Amino acid sequence: MLKNIPKWDLTLLIVLVVEVIIFGLINPRFWNITVLLNSFNDFIPIAIVGFFVTMVVITGGIDISFGSVIGLSSVVAGILSQVIGLNIWLSVILAILAGGLCGLLNGILIAYGRVQAMVITLGGMLLYSGIAIVLVGISGTSAYEGIAGFSNSFSKIAHGKLLGIPNSVTVFIVMFILAYILLHRTKYGRYIFLTGINQDAADYSGIDTRKIITSTYVLSGLSAGVSGVILTSYLGSARADFGSEYLMPILTVVVLGGTLITGGKGGVIGTALASIIIGFLQLGLQMGGVSTQYIGLVTGLLLIISVAFLGVSSEFRSKITRLVIPKKVKWR
Repeated sequence: MLKNIPKWDLTLLIVLVVEVIIFGLINPRFWNITVLLNSFNDFIPIAIVGFFVTMVVITGGIDISFGSVIGLSSVVAGILSQVIGLNIWLSVILAILAGGLCGLLNGILIAYGRVQAMVITLGGMLLYSGIAIVLVGISGTSAYEGIAGFSNSFSKIAHGKLLGIPNSVTVFIVMFILAYILLHRTKYGRYIFLTGINQDAADYSGIDTRKIITSTYVLSGLSAGVSGVILTSYLGSARADFGSEYLMPILTVVVLGGTLITGGKGGVIGTALASIIIGFLQLGLQMGGVSTQYIGLVTGLLLIISVAFLGVSSEFRSKITRLVIPKKVKWR
């Protein structure tokens, strides 16, 4: 059974188990299942966006605008429901669609305009953040305090429970299953991998790679919209700066999950495991009395290590292995 599990995913699973054991020994409260499940609220936005940014990176692209899209979606939901007076659930749908629209703009410029993804999404990050700030100013609310006054039913998105399980865990599972099916169980997912492996060859085989690339950015934008709504529900207010601190954590879970930054290889199982590892790491360090200013240091270190290890070729790693562990000499 273990042979069917990719080596990197198995490694992440072992790291997760070791992490739980170590932090539990440091502080036994870490082993409380209620504490662990409730901690999902702290990293569910990272996981949701990470699942679909994984698809973007597999195609050979990159998206760094999702943080601003999270804030913009939050502001749209707040203004539509609290300022204009629109139904809260219709506001939620429109806020998520606004995120998808941002992703569509990114995807069209990248796939059809042939502009580098880093340039477009960097510009998008500044553009969407600016739009969110302008919208908050027009609404007449304080940018620092944000837009508050949401209903209890909306707050239950993040704080409610289903069959005794926190909604954050349920959302995590649902979004993971959706991303897994799309990427690993459909023809669309195979097209994503083929586009990342060799876009020219995929074009010659009849795959419309421009549509595939554009669609991955749309999915990334939609997932950022969902994260913006969940963050708004969790914190009880809509603010333009939501998501500003998620750039490094999301890129970390994608790369740490085994997705190559050069494209063509990756998966959402690794991203899911990496999300939990990062989330539990933050929780464990906080419960262990470590200052929050060092948590970002650890996250950045994980990103550098994972990029360095996964970025080198398998041939290079095999040469290093042969140097470190020389073959046994057979004596006649």
